[in-house]
Amino acid sequence: MFDYFELVRELLDEVQRSEEGSMDRAAAMVADTIERGRVLHYFAAGHSHMLGEEMFYRAGGLAPVNAIIEPSLMVSYGAAKSSKLECLHGLAKVIFEESGIKPDDVLMIASTSGVNAVPVEMAAEAIGAGVRVIGITSIGASNATLLRNGSGKRLFELADVVIDTHVPYGDAAMEVEGVAQRIAPVSTVIGAAIVNALVVRVVRLLVERGIEPPVFASANIPGGQEFNASLLKRYSGQIRAF
Repeated sequence: MFDYFELVRELLDEVQRSEEGSMDRAAAMVADTIERGRVLHYFAAGHSHMLGEEMFYRAGGLAPVNAIIEPSLMVSYGAAKSSKLECLHGLAKVIFEESGIKPDDVLMIASTSGVNAVPVEMAAEAIGAGVRVIGITSIGASNATLLRNGSGKRLFELADVVIDTHVPYGDAAMEVEGVAQRIAPVSTVIGAAIVNALVVRVVRLLVERGIEPPVFASANIPGGQEFNASLLKRYSGQIRAF
């Protein structure tokens, strides 16, 4: 079972070797946005939404992060239905218009395949509105997957900055003799490492600029809830879920 750990380490090493430049650019983009008093929005469908949950209202995480969680695209609200809706043309436009995203904000979109209508059209909507887009995707997996949107584009072809997760085609990364299907998906653990590393870089950039980073404390330590209350008040006008 610990060969899964080794596989994840290898993928993380590949991300570290190959994606430093992209991650630096993404972090600078987010730091610029926070410096202007604006926020980072995160959007994804299916299991990829968990990266947004990881960053949102998180002890040790950035306060100005808005996770756009659309229930109809979550597997817990109907697994097969969510997969069908992710391919529905026009849904992203509705979600974007209701999101409250402004041109000075940044939108991060995660999709391992990067081919379905909703994440691709969400990126197109954002770009059309003057919003900069960070894409977290697997370029190799995306190129190997048939397009399921009408634009003829993949997420990595639209985003201003692309962070390649290097996740294999199909996400599941291991084989067991006698089992036809590959097992052990890796996109969540690799994606979570990427977004937390980005937070670290953003915080350091803000400190270098002489800006106090708006970082949540744990609500389970003395004074944590009181400290967080000021951040919630500061950003509640931009982040509806607060």
